[in-house]
Amino acid sequence: MSQGVRTRPEGSGQPLSEAYDTALLDLDGVVYAGGSAIAHAVDSLAVARSGGMRLAYVTNNALRTPDTVAGHLTELGIPTGADDVITSAQAVARLISEQVPAGARVLVIGGDGLRVALRERGLVPVESADDDPAAVVQGYGGPDLPWGRFAEASYAVRRGVPWFASNTDLTIPSGRGIAPGNGAAVEVVRIATGAEPKVAGKPLPPMHRETIIRTGAKHPLVVGDRLDTDIEGAFNGGVDSLLVLTGVTDGAQLLAAPPHHRPTYVDADLRGLLTGQPEVTGAGDGAGFRCGGWTATAGADRLELAGDGEALDGLRALCAAAWTAAGEGSCALDGGKALARLGL
Repeated sequence: MSQGVRTRPEGSGQPLSEAYDTALLDLDGVVYAGGSAIAHAVDSLAVARSGGMRLAYVTNNALRTPDTVAGHLTELGIPTGADDVITSAQAVARLISEQVPAGARVLVIGGDGLRVALRERGLVPVESADDDPAAVVQGYGGPDLPWGRFAEASYAVRRGVPWFASNTDLTIPSGRGIAPGNGAAVEVVRIATGAEPKVAGKPLPPMHRETIIRTGAKHPLVVGDRLDTDIEGAFNGGVDSLLVLTGVTDGAQLLAAPPHHRPTYVDADLRGLLTGQPEVTGAGDGAGFRCGGWTATAGADRLELAGDGEALDGLRALCAAAWTAAGEGSCALDGGKALARLGL
């Protein structure tokens, strides 16, 4: 993936499952939502896997262990081993192990996912700032994490102990709606200490490095629903990405995406892995961009759409018009009517 300014989604003459050797899949909003499989996910992943594509599941949620995540996916009908799951807990544990002595104690503010990952790297989880920790690590601990754990982290950080965070996602989806994520908990300790943690999770390089080390991927495709973690993480790693519209990103956010949030491909759901991707072409004579039966242009103050066809083709054409108009920034043109015509 180019690190320059993307001005349109790319096309692929091959199904993406054949063009790439490994899919690095986000979970919430891509594979499942509220614990249940998203429509078409199970069947699409089975076909991709049977065709030779490796499937790896990459999550910023540090609470659950790889075994637990793999078990959940298997129950949903997606056969998965623990080796197929990469978590931000594993990425931050490796980051810590490179900066503290072997066998060092690490104060854990979070759940079992962190403890298992630290032990995998030969580190010793402890529970108190008075246990002489060489580092503090903070990851999502679930809704029942006691408030006193934040105080424990603050005591150690104020004493000068290095502070690490699995990720800084401010929110996390739940079956009842959007809840505070690890980033919100990190803010509590930041306010109390004035310190800044070293962060491992998406979209930062330690997480991408962890996925490549564990999967051995040579030509990976990042698949996600969030622009600020999945797609930005792919951009930072210099690899291609597929945005699926089954999670948090809507059409308006996609059109307004700055260069580091622009995916290589866009599709409705994971069926997009099994097909080629249509080319978005210039319509000629400055007349905008064409995809399928649609032509999109950037007017003086709005995005304009003409034609008829598949809604996704229209969205891809609109992206080309919006991103070209925005250049290095975010598109400020009104695309409301165009999106409404596409049902988005």
